[in-house]
Amino acid sequence: MKELDQLTAEQFFQGIRSGDRVLMARAITLLESAAAAHRNKALEILEKCLPFSGNALRIGITGAPGVGKSSFIETLGNHIVDENKQLAVLAVDPSSKKSKGSILGDKTRMQELSKRSSVFIRPTASGEHYGGIAAATRETIVLLEAAGFDTILVETVGVGQSETAVHDITDVFVLLLIAGAGDELQGIKRGIMEMADIIAINKADGDNTERAQIALGDVRRALHLFQLKDSGWNTTVETCSALTAKGIPEMWQSIKKYHQHVVENGYFQRNRKQQYMQWFNEYLNISLINHFNQNDEFKAAFQHYSSKVEQAEMLPPVAVQALLSKVFTR
Repeated sequence: MKELDQLTAEQFFQGIRSGDRVLMARAITLLESAAAAHRNKALEILEKCLPFSGNALRIGITGAPGVGKSSFIETLGNHIVDENKQLAVLAVDPSSKKSKGSILGDKTRMQELSKRSSVFIRPTASGEHYGGIAAATRETIVLLEAAGFDTILVETVGVGQSETAVHDITDVFVLLLIAGAGDELQGIKRGIMEMADIIAINKADGDNTERAQIALGDVRRALHLFQLKDSGWNTTVETCSALTAKGIPEMWQSIKKYHQHVVENGYFQRNRKQQYMQWFNEYLNISLINHFNQNDEFKAAFQHYSSKVEQAEMLPPVAVQALLSKVFTR
């Protein structure tokens, strides 16, 4: 990390604006670093980038493991780039809770897409951040937009209902499903389906084509039970094949239609503002917790009240009120 320390925030910023891929990657490494000096420099870089951000279409891609997210992104990504778009892909991989390691294999799986000159792929470990998205994903998006990327795909881990967190950092939410997976297509994934703007039944090829059509009808019927979204958009459902590229152009057209729809009715900007406020509130909560955890007096009081809660001598709400009163009534 020594080379990161030698460059100023202005040098990073100028490199990012000029499209220097090496400096972009190093700046993202700064964002992901826990070191205080790196963190301070990263925030300085972000402040410089902020006026040049916000112009990209942010697309979230989620779905259970095995649904073909990486293949879908490669095929869709190549189609997007063919329209002269500048594409960035943030592929968030699962992290080991024991080793903190991550597979980070998406760049390997997206071999063809990674060769395109207008594509930047960044595999990042999800760590312990909730929702399947890396803690620095929001900040990385700001940086990439300042670098001139007009389309950003965010692939999530795809494990469990908590994956809906990607909905809170993107403009359009795409859910991938596959046919033949059982009743979970309708039941278990209801929470995610309600949030999805576009649903793709992937792997609709070969012997699976007919099953995909059946699943298409099942999902469309299930969506009739859901309320109309705040965006005023009716969730679209289509079949596609990342293997053959069939249905991929139609998927891209659906994404663009959704974008046009929410821009015209004002939902796009309202949603962006809400997302920034959510980011503010989340960061505030995390910062307050970190601040108090560094205070010895607070830590002692915390241990005292948490012990009482653990021994069932005090209700958690009462203990929290007592702890906060002790901290803020000085």
